[in-house]
Amino acid sequence: MSLDIVYTAAAHATGGGRDGHVRSEDDRLDLDTRPPKEMGGSGEGTNPEQLFAAGYAACFLGALHAAGKELDVDTSGAEVSAEVGIGSTGNGGFGLAVELDVYTPGIPTEQRRRVAERAHEICPYSNATRGNITVTLSIVD
Repeated sequence: MSLDIVYTAAAHATGGGRDGHVRSEDDRLDLDTRPPKEMGGSGEGTNPEQLFAAGYAACFLGALHAAGKELDVDTSGAEVSAEVGIGSTGNGGFGLAVELDVYTPGIPTEQRRRVAERAHEICPYSNATRGNITVTLSIVD
């Protein structure tokens, strides 16, 4: 796949990775990372899964608005929540699973799924993860 890159984000991790620090090159993001308690950490900082969930939710919402415009559907009240789970793959590695909860008030039921599915085709995060991790779309009321 050939891309015409229009923006590149850069971030740097220091310290112990999950137990360290991350900073974006432009200093707009600058925070400590800590493993969650469920993974033996203190839970007193953010973690890569939270950062991924925030990025995916924001990106998917933008894609949802683009899909709404394309399909002539008003998505102005839409919201997206992303849950990112991490677990063992069974072979010594780790994998992720994502659930996207898509809230689209005021959109007729028969159009909700189509707008969400079109957003899933548009969203760069969805395109990056497709075929690599399980991503579940849930249409919520």
